[in-house]
Amino acid sequence: MKARQNGALVLAMVSCLFLSACSDNDDAVTGLFPDEPEPEIWRFALEEIGGSVQDAWAQEFRRRISELSEGQVQVEIYPYGSIGTSPHLTQLVEDGRVHLAFASPGHVADDIPEAGIFLLPFLFPESDEANRRTLADSELLTLLQSGWQDAGLQLLDLVPEGWMIWTADRPIQSPDDFDGLRMRTMTAPLQAEVFRTWGAEPVPMPYSEVYDALQLGQVDGQSNPAFAIAEMNFHEVQSVMTVPRATRFVASVVSNRDWYRNLDDRHRQWLNAARAGMPEFIDEVQRNYNRRRLQQIRESGRITMERLTDEQRERFREASLPARDSFLERAGERGERILQRVQSLSRDEGAD
Repeated sequence: MKARQNGALVLAMVSCLFLSACSDNDDAVTGLFPDEPEPEIWRFALEEIGGSVQDAWAQEFRRRISELSEGQVQVEIYPYGSIGTSPHLTQLVEDGRVHLAFASPGHVADDIPEAGIFLLPFLFPESDEANRRTLADSELLTLLQSGWQDAGLQLLDLVPEGWMIWTADRPIQSPDDFDGLRMRTMTAPLQAEVFRTWGAEPVPMPYSEVYDALQLGQVDGQSNPAFAIAEMNFHEVQSVMTVPRATRFVASVVSNRDWYRNLDDRHRQWLNAARAGMPEFIDEVQRNYNRRRLQQIRESGRITMERLTDEQRERFREASLPARDSFLERAGERGERILQRVQSLSRDEGAD
């Protein structure tokens, strides 16, 4: 009998709660039955710190997705170092624990040999506009996509971040000047091979360790765009900066392959719409960033700057040609088609 009374009491309380929720009190109804679903979260990992070119891309992408989806999709951005180094981030995407990430060829080419095409010097067009068109070429992207998909990734975009600049403890005006120089490289064997063709001693090393290694004399030089040199303060522990205009830093924006394939039509439309026009946006950003940071480095007075002449650049170009053979050995028939496509596009643009 007592149990029945308790049960009746509980039922009465629930009834009162329901009736009050159905009353004129809209707040109560909203609290019990929220109209808006919780936003979906897309996790986006960067290989660079906040305020970088990659951060600018990610922040703009986040703004666009939020606007297009009316807040139904929110992007969480993780700057470099917050959840791991570059290889760790790519692994997190492959495992599906991170939805999106930047993945540079300097480490991706370890597992995706086709990515090594972006490590080859004096290959892509010199003008920013021509280079942007080359990176957006649909045939080239189709050829590249297969390699990324084989690794469990979906290649979404290629993002140019500026010319790579050499810093060292001495001027580098010819391949002879690289003789005996311990040059920090990314982990991809092909980048080490490029510097080896110039006579340097490559030392693969994570990005986060470079400053200390330069300061302690564990390496003698490194290569990065101007904005990265300034952000990481590499110019504080080097004496000469050389601008060779040999290689651009090109990063890829990737997602988990299965996650991308399983997106419904609405989410995929938002994703594609958010990416539309991003090449032009980020190219302008990277040029402004690199120009400003280069000026800051000059004004710091900590390092001298030299630019190679066309004749000096030609010596480096000729010396680096064996690296193309190394690329073909690693990337096989698919790599050969990629190289031929880039060469064809570069010739059409009046460069190679």
